[in-house]
Amino acid sequence: MRLVGPSGEQVGIVPLAKALELAQEYDLDLVEVAANARPPVCKLMDYGKFKYESAMKAREARKNQAHTVIKEMKLRPKIDPHDYDTKKGHVVRFLKQGDKVKITIMFRGREQSRPELGFRLLQRLAADVEDLGFIESNPKQDGRNMIMVLGPHKKKTEAMAEAREAQAARKAERQGSQDQSTDAPDDTSSEA
Repeated sequence: MRLVGPSGEQVGIVPLAKALELAQEYDLDLVEVAANARPPVCKLMDYGKFKYESAMKAREARKNQAHTVIKEMKLRPKIDPHDYDTKKGHVVRFLKQGDKVKITIMFRGREQSRPELGFRLLQRLAADVEDLGFIESNPKQDGRNMIMVLGPHKKKTEAMAEAREAQAARKAERQGSQDQSTDAPDDTSSEA
């Protein structure tokens, strides 16, 4: 078998007995790295440490992974201006977080004969949030509902990184203000 030493150096082609002897001498494990190679490749390493490090790398990769989430916002064609502003605020928050937003206009009764009201409302909302997102799926009628999907300009990972930086900055600012309050001289002491 071809043997690789503990620090990555090539030992060469050695018999199994010699490789096991070297593993005992270094107090390490003999791990088969490439079984299909001719001759098979083995490495001297601390297998427990290797497993731990690979688990930590996988955990770090999962931590930085972003799951695309589609948030949904439901509106009616005759929405009050204040309610519209509130719903628009939610859409803005979702887009800043890097999530897609599915906006649904629900038509009831006679409203179904006036789909242009819903279309205009969706276009107005898209125009209001165009600096944060873009129309990923144009408005289309689906039975009693009209649906449009907005996608964020920022990727989810970028939004998560910005949020972590902002949180760290707030924490540092809070810590700095606490340090100043503990360093302030105590004016309540009385002179004797």
